[in-house]
Amino acid sequence: MPSKLFSPLALRSVELPNRIVVAPMAQYAGRDGHMTDWHVMHLGSLALGGPGLLFSEVVYTHLEGRISKHCLALCSDETEASFKRVVGFCKAEFPTPLAIQIGHAGRKGCTRQPWEGRRPYTAADGGWTIVAPSALPYDPGSPMPEALDTDGMERIKRQFAETARRAARVGFDVAEVHMAHGYLLNSFLSPLTNRRNDGYGGEIENRMRFPLEVLAAVREAFPADRPVGVRISATDWVTGGWDIADSVRFAQILEDVGCDFLDVSSGGISPDQKLTVAPGYQVRLAAEIKRHLRAMPVIAVGLVRDPQDAERIVRDGEADLVAIARGALYEPHWPWRAADELGVVLDYPHRYERARPDRWPEAFGRTRPPRGER
Repeated sequence: MPSKLFSPLALRSVELPNRIVVAPMAQYAGRDGHMTDWHVMHLGSLALGGPGLLFSEVVYTHLEGRISKHCLALCSDETEASFKRVVGFCKAEFPTPLAIQIGHAGRKGCTRQPWEGRRPYTAADGGWTIVAPSALPYDPGSPMPEALDTDGMERIKRQFAETARRAARVGFDVAEVHMAHGYLLNSFLSPLTNRRNDGYGGEIENRMRFPLEVLAAVREAFPADRPVGVRISATDWVTGGWDIADSVRFAQILEDVGCDFLDVSSGGISPDQKLTVAPGYQVRLAAEIKRHLRAMPVIAVGLVRDPQDAERIVRDGEADLVAIARGALYEPHWPWRAADELGVVLDYPHRYERARPDRWPEAFGRTRPPRGER
């Protein structure tokens, strides 16, 4: 039976050659928002493996919207030029469609790199003011964010749209709006972090309002023939927080307004979250949401490393695509192994063709086929 994981999927005008997605993964290798040589190596090595869609790490809408000083921001002509160099290299060498994830760190911003303990920057070492829907810190050791007023929200919408326009000029094929993991748009959705008493707080319809406005702004700014999707946290993993029923409701609205795909993750809103991490632990969340949708494609993610598991997820209809995250860092050419295990012969880049398993079968304990069958 032909592999479902290696079947194509169209998102508007973008044809994905297979259902493998490399998820966004923070690198903390930027310089004043710019992409660097690290990103040439990082994204180039992942593109070489031949996924159906390759995401950048989250790209912020302005410098003060970043998590750390080492995160990326596509917010000026200078940063745009650095992105164009990296994206141009990848597109010249590999056919893999490229996606940008656009986000704003919100109350989780202005912190150091993970290996420095995520300690907040102070004003003395270049820290900045962070913002959120409500003045609630992430944890007792985090700085207090300022609650956004409507002028601030309008400014952020314009910044999302401007980043989307720059992303299109740079050459990204797909855009995704980051509404997960406790960052700004996710914190508008969750009742744990949105305590507003205006039209953007309270009932779920009000809490969804600003994220939907941002999505609309990005959709208008990004070319109409290229897809725009959303990443959500399907549950906060905290009692009284956003849950899977809320996500189903939100996903149905996203589908109604023309969202092209939904990327289903979870958690990140609170240090009080309670979850058990195991292979495929978030797939059931994607499957439950997909069950309530008409046709919008759904991406599942969550410690999927076994190609047979990825094949089953797509074949059984739990999701339309499977995203690989840390597994891709560990094994950048994971799609090559998946194809081999699932009986699919991929086209490798010419310089790497000798590594294709049918070109040196003896190393895999296989018999070399007769010349006419190669």
